[in-house]
Amino acid sequence: MSETPHVPQIPARLTDPRPVLAIGTVLWLVATVVVWASGDRWESARPACLAGLAVGALAYGVFWIQRRAARRGSKGAQVGIE
Repeated sequence: MSETPHVPQIPARLTDPRPVLAIGTVLWLVATVVVWASGDRWESARPACLAGLAVGALAYGVFWIQRRAARRGSKGAQVGIE
């Protein structure tokens, strides 16, 4: 009979999505500013930059709502978000 090997806990700093969301959104913001400042040269990249900002804002919004629900003790909330 084989036993399941002990799986160590993942450190909290590796499971926290806030730094990833913040860094990604800031990078899209920088890209948007650069594209807008360059004038017509990178005009075709503007929609991608704006979409990146929108996705970052949406992702952080979903995370914020789930974290609030988890702290409130809601049944449908994700587990482990603090």
